[in-house]
Amino acid sequence: MIQTDDNIIIARVLNGETAAFEVLVNRYKDMAFSIALRVCKNTEDAEEVAQDAFLKAYQSLSKFKQESKFSTWLYRIVTNTAISSTRKRKIAMVSLDKPIIENYSENEIQNNMNQFDFEEQSRMIKKTMQLLHPQDCLLLNMFYTDNLSIEEIEEITGLTQTNIKVKLHRIRKKLYSLINEQMIKNSIPVIH
Repeated sequence: MIQTDDNIIIARVLNGETAAFEVLVNRYKDMAFSIALRVCKNTEDAEEVAQDAFLKAYQSLSKFKQESKFSTWLYRIVTNTAISSTRKRKIAMVSLDKPIIENYSENEIQNNMNQFDFEEQSRMIKKTMQLLHPQDCLLLNMFYTDNLSIEEIEEITGLTQTNIKVKLHRIRKKLYSLINEQMIKNSIPVIH
């Protein structure tokens, strides 16, 4: 069982066998890079964030409560490090405070999306997700791509389950609105 193995390795590191941390790095480096890349959207920044996150995890290892899995704890560190890094770089984000298109229902937008094959839909959704705030994009990825449960997302983010559900609903609406806007900009017929 990996969780037990992780706890044994952590105990070894805390007892002075610092080289044992390399086992955890090797075990979770792909996961850390993947999470960082979703937020940073660039390979070099994602690699730097993953390294910084492992350093933070190592430095805070004594604070790790073995009530949850190490991977969940690391996921949160990587997420927070990536978001912080993105803020520091002051990447220009589209202001999404007010929906640009309010007159379309989710059903109308979904009908429009049905015009496209799966590959085109995926491409359009990925492109549009880049317009979302990194935290919103990460929340969608946790739920839909990583297939994490609401409970797991709660543990990682510190948000309440109700807050997560509300945020996911609002983010989906925002995403639908942005997709529809992209369709209008590209002169794709919109069903009224």
